[in-house]
Amino acid sequence: MDCVFCKIRDGELPSYKIQEDDRVITFMDINPLNSGHCLVTPKAHAATIHEVDDADLAACLIAAKRVALVIQQALKPDGLNILQANGAAAFQSVPHFHLHLIPRWAHDGKGFDWKPVPGNRDSIMKTGERLRALLK
Repeated sequence: MDCVFCKIRDGELPSYKIQEDDRVITFMDINPLNSGHCLVTPKAHAATIHEVDDADLAACLIAAKRVALVIQQALKPDGLNILQANGAAAFQSVPHFHLHLIPRWAHDGKGFDWKPVPGNRDSIMKTGERLRALLK
């Protein structure tokens, strides 16, 4: 397998790990948006949220909360983005499920903002009905 995060997990590539347990590793992002930007990923390979094991997903969220609390204590950011992308169209650059924890400060000049554009109410409701029906 040629997965960067699996190679980090296996010690084949260097990283600065800040948290590790049986299911999850958290390490610093080498291309940080802001200081403190880190990645939380399951040890078991899963390309996207569609494939990740439920227990691994839960473990990632628990680890993300734990690390987010430490980020808040240590860096005192004004906010925190938790970003998760699936597939190239969503700008996923490493095909291994992961959460970005990105400390944010007011006026840090970074993005993620988009202009709200009102949607078509009928279309929103029809899509919601399709999703709700499939969840039953």
